[in-house]
Amino acid sequence: MFQIMLVSSTFLCSLVAGFLFAYAIVVMPGLEKLDDGAFVRAFQVTDRVIQDNHPVFLVVWLGSAVTVIVSWILSFGAFHGLEFFLMTVAVIAYLLGVQVVTVVIHLPLNNRLQQLHVAEADQVQLKAARTDFEVQWNKSNRRRTAVACGVTLVLIYLVLRAG
Repeated sequence: MFQIMLVSSTFLCSLVAGFLFAYAIVVMPGLEKLDDGAFVRAFQVTDRVIQDNHPVFLVVWLGSAVTVIVSWILSFGAFHGLEFFLMTVAVIAYLLGVQVVTVVIHLPLNNRLQQLHVAEADQVQLKAARTDFEVQWNKSNRRRTAVACGVTLVLIYLVLRAG
């Protein structure tokens, strides 16, 4: 059971890392080239897919958190020493550096941007909304991407050690 959960958490965490990575190197740099109104609207549309509880996204996002926690619990009997330490660090880093950061920083930023009615906003409002959002969102996303990628590497190592 432990190996199945560890592989599952590695897979799901790697999907989350890839999702965040894609936003960091493709989506946001692409949106950056848009004018303020188009930027806000494009982000609203893509974020709405997630906020409307896309089932695959929910399974991956929430599943990564659940499986990494269950893997850690099951690792009490399976890992010792360095491996158990790495598993503990990976779980804490993932939960705090990806999941909590998303809830504390990204969701409020996304929700605030969702409330802006692009068609009714003037250029000053659009520029202010984008400025308040974009720099903080990108900076935080780069950090959570690095954490998610690092955790994935640790989990891959642990899968190899568990085998």
